[in-house]
Amino acid sequence: MHLHDLWFILIAVLWIGYFFLEGFDFGVGVLTKLLARNSTERRVLINTIGPVWDGNEVWLITAAGATFAAFPDWYATMFSGFYIPLLITLFCLIVRGVAFEYRAKRSGARWQRNWEEATFWTSLLPPFLWGVIFANMVRGLAIDADKSFVGGLGDLFNGYAILGGFMTLVLFVCHGAVFAALKTLGEIRDRARTQAIQLGVVAGLLLIAFLIWTQADSGNGRSLGVMIVAFVALVGALVMTRLGRDGWAFTLSGLTVVATFATLFLALYPDVMPSTLDPDRSLTVSNAASSSYTLKVMTIVAAVFTPIVLIYQSWTYWVFRRRIGVQHIPAGH
Repeated sequence: MHLHDLWFILIAVLWIGYFFLEGFDFGVGVLTKLLARNSTERRVLINTIGPVWDGNEVWLITAAGATFAAFPDWYATMFSGFYIPLLITLFCLIVRGVAFEYRAKRSGARWQRNWEEATFWTSLLPPFLWGVIFANMVRGLAIDADKSFVGGLGDLFNGYAILGGFMTLVLFVCHGAVFAALKTLGEIRDRARTQAIQLGVVAGLLLIAFLIWTQADSGNGRSLGVMIVAFVALVGALVMTRLGRDGWAFTLSGLTVVATFATLFLALYPDVMPSTLDPDRSLTVSNAASSSYTLKVMTIVAAVFTPIVLIYQSWTYWVFRRRIGVQHIPAGH
């Protein structure tokens, strides 16, 4: 295996890890309006991700940074071609973080309500846009001989990409509902289970349509096997939710997210950005990669620091593992 192949795998792992972790973050943010019935329950939901959401976003920074260092042409074409969706996503992530921190700074109902609205909308838009972006990455963009995107914003919102956006959004909200059931107590936990099952049915239909379309257009034997894993894992997550086995449900829900995006990367490889104008202009793991020396240095650094980061983040989840309920929320918060 060449180093550029290894780094394609590592970058895929970083992006998939980000979607697994931030997926339930986004889902919980959307559920503050769909699941919670009052301000106290919204605070409960926000508190379930309060200790971990910022650590989860580190995976995005690392994935983007690794893409820039290992595949600069991929990074340049991706971040220029998807400039507007990525800018909107970045704006949402900034406002969302502020909303989490500032909601409880004042006790006024209007103040809290405005930040709750911000939390909902900035959790709703990014999953849809990430789905659009990665669907287009697999489908291909209008890339010319200079490795530049020459299409328009409207080209990004084709039928396949829109389906990918809605699939990602509903899947993440379902993932968030399973996480909420795992982390809460009382009535809100029961309602989270019910909503997880309802959302899971819709997510399953969208997932089947999207991944079959992906397999038909770009798939191969590797992606087909992982696609089946995604379907089976989602069904298992819903069964475990129905049985009240929240730990297993969350594990299988997470596996669904992982397998879904692994299918996209497997369908994409060895391209990193296909060209719809001419296959010879496509960016691949070989023609978009940095020098062998750069990849070698990056591999050494990653081997040293990756285990440290994983141990630290695992410890964080262990420390904040307890369930919470409305009885844990002080009045006025």
